[in-house]
Amino acid sequence: MAERPAFLSSLTISGSATVREAMETIDRGARQIAVVVDADGRLLATVTDGDIRRGLLRGVGLDAPVTDVMHTEFTSVSDAEGHEVALNLMKARGLHQMPIVDDAGRLVNLALIDEVPGPKRRDTKVVLMAGGLGTRLRPMTETVPKPMLPIGDRPILELILHNFIDQGFHDFTIALNYKGDIIRKHFGDGSRFNASIEYVEETKRMGTAGALSLLPTRPEKPFIVMNGDLLTAIPFNALMRFHEETEAMGTMCARDYQMQVPYGVIEVEDTALRRIVEKPTYSYFVSAGIYVLSPNALDLVSTDEFLDMPTLFERIMSGGEKSSVFPIQEYWVDIGRPEDLEQARTDYQGVFQSAILGSATDD
Repeated sequence: MAERPAFLSSLTISGSATVREAMETIDRGARQIAVVVDADGRLLATVTDGDIRRGLLRGVGLDAPVTDVMHTEFTSVSDAEGHEVALNLMKARGLHQMPIVDDAGRLVNLALIDEVPGPKRRDTKVVLMAGGLGTRLRPMTETVPKPMLPIGDRPILELILHNFIDQGFHDFTIALNYKGDIIRKHFGDGSRFNASIEYVEETKRMGTAGALSLLPTRPEKPFIVMNGDLLTAIPFNALMRFHEETEAMGTMCARDYQMQVPYGVIEVEDTALRRIVEKPTYSYFVSAGIYVLSPNALDLVSTDEFLDMPTLFERIMSGGEKSSVFPIQEYWVDIGRPEDLEQARTDYQGVFQSAILGSATDD
């Protein structure tokens, strides 16, 4: 039997761990999986990033036990069968990792569809929407488009670009409108960023989805669309994998948004008062401005049409196609107001930089 690889310890948690600890283990191990073992090292369950995201959608909290999201009906191979059998099984079943166990069920290795962890060069197209007027950020945006406002020593859009590049993405299209020449001049063809950048330019306001009709070539694979005024630390490879696993035409990233009602809320049945709840807090999923679309979603986008993303997703659903939601718990800020910009600038030296450095190694 081959020696147990050292990296397995970074992926291992116990059955008493929390969902948060599982997520941290997945991030730290950079293999998009955590493995649950007993005191003797026997494999009890696996937990992937997708398992956690689906749990969040069901209302499972990060402090809930990992047993609420872990997958006990996992597929594994014996160490006698080895990596070749594991690789064939992964290809046949569309899996990315495969535990290898000994005769006693103890984890001895982990086969990966991509053997070397870390960021890899990806051919996924990324479309960045950078044509907004930035009205709420005036007078700062009277001379500079919102995506070019500085955070630290770089414009917002450059931070976004570097975040994608650090995770292996290199094929970008930037949609321009307001003061787009400033953006085009700064980024050029992308070669100095080790990327390829092309541009589409709106001659009128077309919405976050309408501008997709301007793409010069239709993507052959699912692609990412993201607003050009967001800073986030989500692992984009996990987002793409989630989209693939859910077999959706469109995937919308969502943030948990809590709102407290400053009054006593009454619950009424017919004319009878049933309950009074003082200043309750309600929680909702809201759009985070990040999407994945399969190429056939573009069939629902007409040329020269104003179309926002919510309407496109309504068309997807009304046509009987599947839309999925990818909940995010990672760092995220939408820079729409002066206070958001100041918060992002404060975060840049701490939360954001450390979060980005962590996400760049996930795979």
